[in-house]
Amino acid sequence: MLTRTYPIQDDVNEMSVFLFGARKTGKSTYLRMLYPDAPYIDLLNTTIRNAYRNRPASLYDQFKGRDANTIVIIDEIQEVPDLLNEVHRLIAEFDIRFILCGSSARKLKRNGYNTLGGRAYPCTFYPLVSAEIPDFDIDRAVNHGMLPQHYLSSNPTRLLSAYIDVYLQQEIKAEAIVRKVDVFERFLEVAALTDGEIVNYSNIASDCQINSVSIKQYFEILQDTLIGYMIPAYTKVVKRKLVQAPRFYYFDAGVANYLLHRKNMVRGTIEYGHAFEHIIIQELVAYLGYTHDRRRLSYWRTYAGNEVDAIIGDAELAIEIKSAEEAKPKHFKGLHTFHEEHPSCRLLLVSLDPVSRVQDDIELFYVYDFLRQLWAGQLF
Repeated sequence: MLTRTYPIQDDVNEMSVFLFGARKTGKSTYLRMLYPDAPYIDLLNTTIRNAYRNRPASLYDQFKGRDANTIVIIDEIQEVPDLLNEVHRLIAEFDIRFILCGSSARKLKRNGYNTLGGRAYPCTFYPLVSAEIPDFDIDRAVNHGMLPQHYLSSNPTRLLSAYIDVYLQQEIKAEAIVRKVDVFERFLEVAALTDGEIVNYSNIASDCQINSVSIKQYFEILQDTLIGYMIPAYTKVVKRKLVQAPRFYYFDAGVANYLLHRKNMVRGTIEYGHAFEHIIIQELVAYLGYTHDRRRLSYWRTYAGNEVDAIIGDAELAIEIKSAEEAKPKHFKGLHTFHEEHPSCRLLLVSLDPVSRVQDDIELFYVYDFLRQLWAGQLF
């Protein structure tokens, strides 16, 4: 039994909320379960969508005079962004609380629609996290990803294929976001090759046979449609010259697996190691997002090749991620190098080594112990 635990109630008790998340993360199911009696407007329903498009002011007529703090859910708000003017009026005049869901903020951001002037708090809904799965299995997460339906499936490849097809149809083709969908589809696969790697726009442009300006726009599309995100480089230079370019990650390891044709991965392989790192980064991104922790997640890499996978805040915590089943001194090199420049930083190594311990001033965490302490708020 999977139970989403994102505490959106805490946000809605304060003000209205923009709740954005990629398709199939479970936003709608979660909100219907949490607020079963709240009015629910589904803008994916063609009849409902067309009615509000023809007369956005009908939303105001529908809810004016309701009690303060009445909760109204509007799903896929980007489908009828003109409704935001009426939402604004209802919040200002009657203090109605709206939960405005969407799988893309692109229309709102690109076309300058009413973003409610600070009257709605922006939140993100992520794929499942380990704390939401009672019998969480890291090997299953690595192979299936963490979208609810996919994690539970015995055949995630079929579901992931359908997921990418729906994304291309509904987000890319339907909205005419790019002119050549076949080129964008090729880009999705090439971008997967850089998943968890430093982004080099020129190399990707060469592989896709288009210019680097278009590649940058394509990456922006992935971020606007919540299919991917960039992890910035930690750029505070002390002694060593640092890489400045960001790393790219798809929003879920399962999507990267599908695009890279990775399946049935076993421990000890390079492919498993990449997906394992992705899952840990996913967990860190979700934890910082759900707890509204403003500390930045970054990575650190020198031009000499020393690197650390995750830096929290201003060198408060450095985390190296290895899928090895035995943590060895060779895995500590990046952390030791980083510590030379940031001696007050706490050092962690997350691995499949089942014995959590301290070695060479580095805290070695078995992956399950790390995730347990992360979601208990005991790491930072």
